[in-house]
Amino acid sequence: MKPKILFPLVLLAFVLSGCFVFSFYPLYTDQDLFPNSLLLGEWTDKDSVSWRFVHRPVTEEKTPQKVDSTVYLLTMKESGAEWKNSSFEVRVVRLNGTCFLDFYLKDYRSGTDPDWFDLHLVPVHTFARATFDGNSVTLNWLDPKWLEELLKKNRNKIRHENNGNHILLTARTAQLQKFVVKSFGDEAAWKDGITVRLEKK
Repeated sequence: MKPKILFPLVLLAFVLSGCFVFSFYPLYTDQDLFPNSLLLGEWTDKDSVSWRFVHRPVTEEKTPQKVDSTVYLLTMKESGAEWKNSSFEVRVVRLNGTCFLDFYLKDYRSGTDPDWFDLHLVPVHTFARATFDGNSVTLNWLDPKWLEELLKKNRNKIRHENNGNHILLTARTAQLQKFVVKSFGDEAAWKDGITVRLEKK
């Protein structure tokens, strides 16, 4: 049975949970990014959790545009609750015609000053395959158990570190992209990973 992840309740679980494949490097380069509005707006998952995607504001004075339309800031909230202070940066990248989303924990601070827990957080990337269908999008994350079995057979398949609890991919972006594209053809890589279906409000 797939684990149930309530993202807004435990945003930190997105970083610390063993339910995701983590990467030290992003799935994109600056050249891979493109302006888009694919995710813009508010979405709801099956647990009535709202996911709000807005383009990241541009702060440079010499930049004419007010937002960077290649990057989203994602915040979440449960029904009837307030929007969380924590946020992710999300970028869309196309690899061999398939869309993937790169998630990066932008801010996990409940206040203005970092505390002991904040100082021990190391932001990492996770990535999901994104399938758009009208006013819905299905997000599939790689299955960490599939990856673990793959690396047992061939430790040199992709650069990584394994501390017994988590696997951290350490391959640079070019190698990471090749690995993800190849994995896309193996449905077992995604079948038992976390899956979230979002409906546009």
